[in-house]
Amino acid sequence: MTESPRSASTLSLSARLAGGLVVLLVVGGVVLSLATFAYGRAAAREAFDRLLVGAASSIAASVSVIEGAAVVDLPVSAFELLALAPEDRIAYQVRGVDGAVLTGYADLPQPPAARLVTSGPVYYDAPFTGEPARFIRLTRRFAERDLSGTIEVIVGQTLRERNALAEDIALNALMGLAIGGAAVVLLAVLVVRSALRPLDELALALAARDPQDLTEISTAVPREVASLVGAVNGFMGRLERQFDAMRNLISDSAHQLRTPVAALRAQADLATQETDPDRRDRLIGRIHDRSVSLGRLLDQMLSRALVIHRIDSARREAVDLRDIALDIVEAGDHKLIAPGAEVRLEIGETPVIVLGDPLSLGEAAKNLFRNALAHGRAPIVLGADVQGAQARLWVQDAGPGPSAAVRAQFGDRFVRSAAADGRSAGLGLSIADSVARAFGGHLALEDSAEGFRVAITLPRSGER
Repeated sequence: MTESPRSASTLSLSARLAGGLVVLLVVGGVVLSLATFAYGRAAAREAFDRLLVGAASSIAASVSVIEGAAVVDLPVSAFELLALAPEDRIAYQVRGVDGAVLTGYADLPQPPAARLVTSGPVYYDAPFTGEPARFIRLTRRFAERDLSGTIEVIVGQTLRERNALAEDIALNALMGLAIGGAAVVLLAVLVVRSALRPLDELALALAARDPQDLTEISTAVPREVASLVGAVNGFMGRLERQFDAMRNLISDSAHQLRTPVAALRAQADLATQETDPDRRDRLIGRIHDRSVSLGRLLDQMLSRALVIHRIDSARREAVDLRDIALDIVEAGDHKLIAPGAEVRLEIGETPVIVLGDPLSLGEAAKNLFRNALAHGRAPIVLGADVQGAQARLWVQDAGPGPSAAVRAQFGDRFVRSAAADGRSAGLGLSIADSVARAFGGHLALEDSAEGFRVAITLPRSGER
């Protein structure tokens, strides 16, 4: 059975850090162990090579010339030096100027020819009685009347003691490394636990919060975790705005629907009890008008709910406001809302680009357009243009615009400015204002000689 991604990602930070630290220590331990063994071998070789050179020098110094012949008087001190390694076997050889063996083993291994070019001591490795051994070749030059030439001294020693010394040096060093590594692991565990403690405190603070508490997290955290806390705070801020918007929407919906629904029910009750045909027809006409107004109100409220949902969730993209204006006019909704009303489109050749959500901007513009059709005077003009660094999507009609009560609540929650007859321009303006503010702009109400204009004004963008 394959492991799911979720279960594979449950490894704790402590375990990951500990695993990484263990891998680092193992790799470092292997490298240090190899270096320690190499150092031990080098140190042991250097120590025992000094014994060899001391013994060979003593033997070479003991050679003298008597009656034209080289005589070797082996010194005791030479063998005392080599006796410092009691487990090793010793070999020596002294050759005269004619190459004849003066004393010692007659068949000792000779140094490679390539090494004989030097006049100093020559070290080489070769087997001796079936064991690996280390040899030194040392020469002494005689230039006397009776004897002239070079005396050659070879001294060898098996490798038991030097290998034992190398292992002892390496093991002692590794013991220190092991103790130091254990101390480092223990210290690292303490440091990791201390470093991760703020995350535990953050988790406890979040677990102790009330489910309705979406305020920013104020718990002190390290700088490396601050970005995560900032992202969580931003996410909770978006949730808070969404919840506030939904609470306001529910409250506003109850407020907006209560009056028209009560009026519609009262008129329906009157119509069922009315016996005069003319008065009953008038009541039915009022019920129809009220139903149409209520349907328009419900459309606006659903549009507002859609806009609220998309403001924080939809991805921003480059939008040409001319396309939105053109789509609204080509949809032909005005032919059903206000049959016969004159509608014009004013867009130029210059692109009117903003960064936003096309659907939210379209819903905002549709609400302004429907407000103008329902409450304004023809001709209704829908357009998009550029003014400096600002891009505008606007709707204009020949009427005086919203009432003073609606304008007085502009910038506040003027969504509740429903008229007594259930028809409201305030909700459409509220939707447009929310969309404009969400994308860094504002809603402008303008009076002119041609009538009243409401514009969604947004920062212009050069992207496309």
